[in-house]
Amino acid sequence: MFAKLKSWISDAFQTPPAPLTYMRLGPPERLRESNPLMIQFFTWDCLHPTLSWWKHFEEEVPRLAELGITQVWLPPPNKAAEPKGRGYDAYDLWDLGEFKQKGTVKTRWGTREELLQGCKVAQEHGIDILIDAVLNHKLGADRTEAFQAVPVNGENRLKDTGRPREIEGWTAFDYPGRGDKYSTLKWRHEHFTGVDWDHKTRTKDIYRITAPGHKGWSRNVDSELGNYDFLLGIDIDFRHPAVREDLQNWGKWILETTGATGFRLDAIKHIDRKFLLSWVRVHCQVALKPPMNIVTIIKETRRNSGKKDMFVPQINLALHPGFRGRSKGASFSPRSTSFFDVPLHMNFNQASRERTRYDLRRILQNTIVQVKPDDAVTFVDNHESKGKVLKAG
Repeated sequence: MFAKLKSWISDAFQTPPAPLTYMRLGPPERLRESNPLMIQFFTWDCLHPTLSWWKHFEEEVPRLAELGITQVWLPPPNKAAEPKGRGYDAYDLWDLGEFKQKGTVKTRWGTREELLQGCKVAQEHGIDILIDAVLNHKLGADRTEAFQAVPVNGENRLKDTGRPREIEGWTAFDYPGRGDKYSTLKWRHEHFTGVDWDHKTRTKDIYRITAPGHKGWSRNVDSELGNYDFLLGIDIDFRHPAVREDLQNWGKWILETTGATGFRLDAIKHIDRKFLLSWVRVHCQVALKPPMNIVTIIKETRRNSGKKDMFVPQINLALHPGFRGRSKGASFSPRSTSFFDVPLHMNFNQASRERTRYDLRRILQNTIVQVKPDDAVTFVDNHESKGKVLKAG
């Protein structure tokens, strides 16, 4: 009892760290003089008229550093399902613009060499890189497979709308251009939970794969629409051992290849939480340039904001100072995950609409800043597509 009281008194009089400095957003000498500042260095429709996007980024780095930018969120660097795909239509995570696949060597953003050179120049200017990791789904398979599946209700994925039947799904990823370089996994229907197209009948619907060995939707996802495991395309089953191994290996490889500081995780409402926690834990141990912290930025998009105070601690549960990993001596930073504070952004949006009628005492209501201020990443705007930004409602 006395030891606990002594510890409480000691902690009460300690000076708290400056906000977000644990994220290592830039070199320590700059952090002493300025606040961390992140930029999303792309929009949905952006393309440079004469340069690749990666080359454009490299040329802009000195100016970004002068403006005080300490961290850059780059678009997904992986090969997309289409030549001009943004990377959210993920075809091959291991192809950064190196192999002739999907009709092109380069991605929408450029080649592998241009990406690595841009990251190198950013590091030389004290700017850290965030990789946009699209782990939830795949698109652009090389061929179809036949398997058993059942259609489900789009508004409640727990309700079947028909009997199991054989369908043809685009679930076979052969990667003919890359072969076995970097990864030997060739994705098949056993690695997925569902698809949104039956090529046999040319029918667009949501199908849960019921072939032998499949376990259905994951229970460790958001409960919106009954079960929000499926988002789009070909939904990945994170319970499959080969899937977990390949994605863990990719995370370590992409950090080592680019020298990035961490990730922005896409579509986490749909990713199995047990896998997500495991994935973050593993990458907290990747020490590229000690004492660098691996930072995971997550977009908080719960519609029922009253539940977010349960959601955020779930992600941080395995990352508190007392947690020890399975490996001897392994420990994880208590500040390895952060959350884009979308509810705060929506409150500002509402305040701008109500103008003088808005009560500013409500501005932090139901926000991540209010619940877990040290884990919140506040932002001005994010550009989802041309002429469109994230809006309230």
